[in-house]
Amino acid sequence: MAAAMGARALATSAAAHAFTLGRSDGGTVSRDEALAHAEAIVAATDLPVNGDFENGFGDDPDTCAETVRLAAEVGLAGIGIEDTSFADGWQPYPFDLAVERIRAAAACARTLQRDLVLTARADGVMEGTYDIAEATARITAFAEAGADCIYVPLPQTEADLRRIVSATDAPVNVLASGPWAATSYAGFAALGVARISVGAALVRSGLRAVHDAMEAMLTNGDFASLSQALPGDVLDRFLDPQ
Repeated sequence: MAAAMGARALATSAAAHAFTLGRSDGGTVSRDEALAHAEAIVAATDLPVNGDFENGFGDDPDTCAETVRLAAEVGLAGIGIEDTSFADGWQPYPFDLAVERIRAAAACARTLQRDLVLTARADGVMEGTYDIAEATARITAFAEAGADCIYVPLPQTEADLRRIVSATDAPVNVLASGPWAATSYAGFAALGVARISVGAALVRSGLRAVHDAMEAMLTNGDFASLSQALPGDVLDRFLDPQ
């Protein structure tokens, strides 16, 4: 649907993928499952696809590098790797290890026969495990280590986002979710943002519709909300435009 409606690039969402498997977000999906999911999306569209590959599916730099290689093999145009260890309860990797992980991933990306955009994520602000000063130090080091794009999900203020953009010459990705969902495409551009992600927000929006419809049906026996469903013929045109 996104491709048919004019999207210029697509991305997987680790959280959204986990939800489709009946799992919570955060290290519940294996690398093989994520690769198969990404490969299916790549096969369904001619658009470039970015893979949200969480922490690279391993703590050590060599695993991150291997994940980059495998991402390229399934046809992804980009890959995102974050600095969070799920084994430690969503805690950030120590600074030096976080940088080494990105350096190894970037080194692998440079050996590939095709372009692959490596996005380095500093998730501590979103998770509440470090502040904007630490995030800025990390993304600066990530860019110096070879990351093509940097990403600090959900900075607390516009001033923080401006600080992120000013910290490096690398393109900055933002998450248009939570309080940032009120910012327009033009508004992000004015702040110097180069790329916008929606994360799992589209799936969460769909699940809101499911939740509310189920609540009405099971609590009150009310099926009226189902009249707002997308007509089958419209959906068919999106999925099979030929």
